[in-house]
Amino acid sequence: MPSTYIKKILEASVYDVAVETPIHPMPLLSENVGNNVLLKREDLQPVFSFKLRGAYNKISKLTTRQKNRGVIGASAGNHAQGIAISAQKLKIKSTIVMPKTTPQIKVDAVKRRGSTVILHGDRFDDSCLYAKKIAAEKGYVFIHPYDDADVIAGQGTIGMEILRQHTDPIDAIFIPVGGGGLIAGIAAYFKYLRPKTKIIGVEAEDSACLKAAMEAGRRVKLDKVGIFADGVAVSKIGKEPFRIAKTCVDDVVTASTDEICAAIKDVFDDTRVISEPAGALSVAGLRNYVRTKRIRNKKLIAISSGANVNFERLRYISDRFEIGERAEVILAATITDKPGILKKFCRALCKHQITEFNYRYEPDTLATIYARIHINGQASDRRKLFKGLRDEGFSITDLSNNELAKMHISHMVGGHKGGVENEVLYRMEFPECPGSLADFLTLMKPDWNISILHYRKSGGTYAYVFIGIQIPADQRKGFEVRMKEARYSFTREQDNPAYKLFLS
Repeated sequence: MPSTYIKKILEASVYDVAVETPIHPMPLLSENVGNNVLLKREDLQPVFSFKLRGAYNKISKLTTRQKNRGVIGASAGNHAQGIAISAQKLKIKSTIVMPKTTPQIKVDAVKRRGSTVILHGDRFDDSCLYAKKIAAEKGYVFIHPYDDADVIAGQGTIGMEILRQHTDPIDAIFIPVGGGGLIAGIAAYFKYLRPKTKIIGVEAEDSACLKAAMEAGRRVKLDKVGIFADGVAVSKIGKEPFRIAKTCVDDVVTASTDEICAAIKDVFDDTRVISEPAGALSVAGLRNYVRTKRIRNKKLIAISSGANVNFERLRYISDRFEIGERAEVILAATITDKPGILKKFCRALCKHQITEFNYRYEPDTLATIYARIHINGQASDRRKLFKGLRDEGFSITDLSNNELAKMHISHMVGGHKGGVENEVLYRMEFPECPGSLADFLTLMKPDWNISILHYRKSGGTYAYVFIGIQIPADQRKGFEVRMKEARYSFTREQDNPAYKLFLS
């Protein structure tokens, strides 16, 4: 099967708009992971992403009649810019449907290329359906972002460049996966010419649609998709990419949000470029693969797929990368509130640096400290820290992997609230746009009272919300049904230890 794509890739028209991007060494990361790591720099494309390769290859192969009709696509950023620059180059009409939550910087970038932008829906799926509807009504040609042979062949030119630029043996290539167009193109090319090179797909752990499909032996749709790595936030792998992946992809690994943040720092340290989350995903997967497989002294290439990151997101990234590097722990410590106890606690930290500390005096009772502590990244150092605290009599809860604790609790520590009946807790995602909270409140019944609310803007498509609502037990199922029908993503947090320790 890979052989059928070789001719398509060799004949792909991409270089009218794309450039042949370099492969850069990653000396700091290489030393850190004990392997020779190289980075394929697709973030250096004119639109700071590989997506223009596939978009241009597809559009350039349209018939004259199709070009005269115009093209349409749906995207929240990179694919949109790929279509826009391709249509501009070929002097044809283009329309892009983008979610209403798309940051203005991306909308403006597409408009500058001469495309008409239509804002519709809060999610990519909404925009995609609307774009297809317009295409059917007006006769435009719909340009799919990944499930198309010509798009896949365009992305496959990256594999062609890698083999031309690096003639020595390559042990593995790590490729970010969203809908699968990128990995399908590179895998088809490599498995035909270099079958011994392992093709490793990397997905965000909260949008791992290829991993789910590989395990099931068929394409499956995820119930919900994470939003941090928005460039790969796809609920179902493409049909044609999955057909190729079944025979050409050797393994699929995942990375957490914190690990992606750490990978963004890895790329910055070696290149001084700030990757978007999806752009650094391959590096995060490489790190995890090396650690779990205990690989040493191998030649590994990661694809840096893009650098279209919103400046506002840097605060969030810098806040999370140390946890992703395993260089920081978040903990709750229960103490007996008496004079000298805080000094005792700090001395028990064994000279570890405190990066955040929250405490409130509570007379005649036990109190709880929220703390973020710097460690050296070794599991042994984490164990030493926790043992030292417990040996001093402190009750410790590790919250390092607790999303509620990381996103919301640190901003809300300030004592417990008693007398709140029928309180149920949810961690939710709201579209990051004006009126989103008001839209949510219209779904509330008059007798449902909000008891806790914490909203954090992330600089992305969605904001993170922690909310407590007083709902009688017999009405809670009805509330969750309403949320699902309105397509709000939520996680119930009633039993979360962070909530019980600090807010209940």
